[in-house]
Amino acid sequence: MRLIRHKRTRKKVIGTKDKPRLSVFRSLNHIYAQIINDDNGSTLLQANSIELKTTKTQTKTNIAEEVGKLLGQRAKEKKVKKVVFDKNGYKYHGRIKALANSVRKEGVKF
Repeated sequence: MRLIRHKRTRKKVIGTKDKPRLSVFRSLNHIYAQIINDDNGSTLLQANSIELKTTKTQTKTNIAEEVGKLLGQRAKEKKVKKVVFDKNGYKYHGRIKALANSVRKEGVKF
């Protein structure tokens, strides 16, 4: 069902040079986020939970917040101010919501 929702929203959500697409992928153990320019099919920047130094006591939601913070900081460096949010067919709660809110706190609008 997630893939069906994903295909339906990808018809409408397109990233451009001025407003790239923030795509989120969530696995059982990790979370990945990347900002993509769909005009030329290139990934501008990315962040994931694998590159973070995490402890076993942290929850997945806290790790998702850190990934969003890291992505937001990298977006500031590349001067990306606006994005289109692609939640990839996932519901907007839990880890997806935590990542989105922490990216917003860093100053990226969507």
